[in-house]
Amino acid sequence: MPQSTLPASAASAASAVPAAPAAPSGGAPPAGPATLEARDITAWFGSHQVLDRVSLTMPASGITALIGPSGCGKSTFLRILNRMHELVPSAALAGEVLLDGDDIYDPQRKLTDARRAIGMVFQKPNPFPAMSIRENVVAGLRLTGTRLGRSAKEELVEECLVRGGLWNEVKDRLDSPGGGLSGGQQQRLCIARSLAIKPRVLLMDEPCSALDPTSTRVIEETMKDLARQVTIVIVTHNMQQAARVSDTCAFFLASQGTPGVIVEHGDTEAMFSSPRDQRTSDYVNGRFG
Repeated sequence: MPQSTLPASAASAASAVPAAPAAPSGGAPPAGPATLEARDITAWFGSHQVLDRVSLTMPASGITALIGPSGCGKSTFLRILNRMHELVPSAALAGEVLLDGDDIYDPQRKLTDARRAIGMVFQKPNPFPAMSIRENVVAGLRLTGTRLGRSAKEELVEECLVRGGLWNEVKDRLDSPGGGLSGGQQQRLCIARSLAIKPRVLLMDEPCSALDPTSTRVIEETMKDLARQVTIVIVTHNMQQAARVSDTCAFFLASQGTPGVIVEHGDTEAMFSSPRDQRTSDYVNGRFG
C-alpha cells in the first residue's frame, strides 16, 4: 500500500482539550452514536511501519476493546481514529476511517469536524487544575465556539456530570478546583468534559490504568451506561476489564519486528471462551504479553 504523508495540523487544536476543538460550520452535527469503520489502515512514524492493513468495524451503541501486548499499535490505531496521529511530524498513513460512512480523512472534511464527533479520554486524567469543576466541564464550549445562556450551561454541566457518573459526588461543590478531586473523580470529570461537546464516539486510551480498583469499577460502570448514548472504543491491557465491559474485541499483535495487525476480532465472549486463533487463546489466558 503506498505511503501518503498526512497534512500538517495545528497542535493548538488538540493540546489542551483534545476532545473539544473548534466547531464545524454548516449547522449542528448529527446526534447519537455512530458506527466507526477502519479500512486497510497502514501507519508509519518516519520509515518505521507500525500498522499493516488493519480493518475493523466498531459498532454504534457498543463498547469495542482493543487488546494486545505493548508495542503492537493499539494506541496508534486509536489516535488515528480521530486524527491525532497526524500531530506527530513524522507520522503518515494510508487507508480510510469512516464515521457512519463518511471518511474523516477526506480532504474536503475539516479536522475539527472529526475531533468534535470523536472525543478522546487519555490514560492519565488531565483536568485543568486551576479551573473549577463547573469550568472544566464547559471548557470545550469555548473551543467549539458554542455560546449558551447561564441556565442552559448549568443544565449541560449537570447532564454531563450525571452521564460521567460524578454528579452526586460533586453537585454541592461545583466551584471547587477540578485538580482537587481524587484520581478516579478526575478521570470521570474528563469524561464529562468530553461529553459536553456531544461526541458520537468516545475513544479511551487505558482510562483505568492509573486508578485503584474501586475507581476502576466506577469508571467501568460509567462506560456501560454511556454505551447506550455514545460509541466507545477502549484500549486496555487488563483482560478482565475487556471481558467485563466490551461487546466486541480486537486482538492486535506485532511479532519479530513486523508491524501490528489484527489477529482476530469479534464477539468478546466468544473470543475469550473459544478463540479461533491459538495466539489469541495464549494471550487472553496469560501465556504471553
